[in-house]
Amino acid sequence: MDLKQLRALLAIAETGSVTRAAQLLHVVQPALSRQLRLLEDELGTALFDRTRHGMHLTDAGQVLVEHARRALRELDRARAEVVAPDTVTGTAAIGLLPSTSALLAGPLVRSLQARFPDLKARLTTGFAGHLQQWLENGEIDLALLYEPKPSALLDVQPLLDEKLYLVGPMSAGFRFDKAVALSDVASVKLIMPNPPHGLSMILEHACAVAGVRLNVVTETNSMQIQKELVAHGIGFTILPSAAIFDDVASERLSAAPITAPDLSRRIVLALPTTRRASIAVRSAANELRSLIEGIISRDGWPGARWLANS
Repeated sequence: MDLKQLRALLAIAETGSVTRAAQLLHVVQPALSRQLRLLEDELGTALFDRTRHGMHLTDAGQVLVEHARRALRELDRARAEVVAPDTVTGTAAIGLLPSTSALLAGPLVRSLQARFPDLKARLTTGFAGHLQQWLENGEIDLALLYEPKPSALLDVQPLLDEKLYLVGPMSAGFRFDKAVALSDVASVKLIMPNPPHGLSMILEHACAVAGVRLNVVTETNSMQIQKELVAHGIGFTILPSAAIFDDVASERLSAAPITAPDLSRRIVLALPTTRRASIAVRSAANELRSLIEGIISRDGWPGARWLANS
């Protein structure tokens, strides 16, 4: 079993076709078929069911694909870590969630400039659904997402779980150390993101389980507008701590964690599987991962629990 065989396996699994996989990897089809045949012969089992509608993973193939993705990701990470900083060049287009950009953008750019002075970072913010679409379309190279639905187009690593908070004006008197029940949230007017939005989907599921119906009176595609309306006493909203930590510290807003039981979202680091990440992209991904781990370990991200090493 070698790297060429594993890359062939992943390409065929992602495209469902030896022909399209060969085009993706820029190799001739017979060579790719031979790599797959050698791999199946070595393992003594079929990895795909061949049908007239395409190549479909067997149970054994699915197991191997999951391990292959992890193995190649770790090898790519190791390669990026041993490369001398002054040899890392190129551009890394990084997608950040609006709720994390204030916390991460500045420290990430400073860290990348210090370690990789020839690397150019291009930062984009957007809701999770937009970021996933841009990632799959090749408009960005890596992104933080709410845990997306399983996709053969994405290589996903869970990074953290983060509590969600009911956010109100200072006059509401909410506190980080005093939780409110989801049933109590139903009694207030809410200002929420436009659907479809990852946060809204999390809340809809929690409310369906708890038999609670929220009173959403205003929707917006801007998190800043959400917070402005709350600060002016027009309503309340629900956001993660990273989005409102500075506002609470400056006594502009107040916030309390929601129990439903504990209501949280999972943030993952996602890279596309349809193209090989450059050294610049892998270096940026590693730096982003290390930055987030460091912030959480220093208690700089209230309500966040690190997952990647657990």
